[in-house]
Amino acid sequence: MTNKNSYMLIFRGNEWHKGMSPEEMQRISGQWMAWFKRLMDEGKAVAGNPLEPKGKIVSGKSGRVVDGPFAESKEAVGGYFLLKVADMDEAIAIAQQCPGLPHGAKIEVRPVAGECPMAEEAREQLATVAA
Repeated sequence: MTNKNSYMLIFRGNEWHKGMSPEEMQRISGQWMAWFKRLMDEGKAVAGNPLEPKGKIVSGKSGRVVDGPFAESKEAVGGYFLLKVADMDEAIAIAQQCPGLPHGAKIEVRPVAGECPMAEEAREQLATVAA
């Protein structure tokens, strides 16, 4: 079950700007901010932020805390936009406008679920057992 018309753009990779001059990085950063502002002004972007490259990972039954993430820099999540658009095609069209794409940025486009998929699966299993 998806959260109707909500899609997440997940920006992967923190190193697509490596090798650029400071002027080029500033120019593309400005394009990126203008793109986001336009989407906000159009009511298509609800939220969005870059993420710091390092954080903490909490895992296991004890909630153990370690430094992270450990994903390769090319796959690390660098930021996100939350979109409110008509459908997946529109979300993809917006992702294709990203100023970082020509420089190696990757964008994962995912529908936002209306509820935890585990809850839906549990209901289905309970219905099967009850039948």
